[in-house]
Amino acid sequence: MLKSILILIFLSFCIGTGVWLFFMSAVKRGDFDDIEGAKYRMLDDDEDEPPNTDNPEDNP
Repeated sequence: MLKSILILIFLSFCIGTGVWLFFMSAVKRGDFDDIEGAKYRMLDDDEDEPPNTDNPEDNP
């Protein structure tokens, strides 16, 4: 009974370590980069808008 519990604990530790190493390699490869952010950033308003140079009377 104790032997089987120790084997299960060791196996769960090995599986957990393997999953953690797989996750860390995926993070280093860039698999979790923000691919959705670009389409939302284009909808944001620019705070620094260039001045309107079409009509010089409108610009102070």
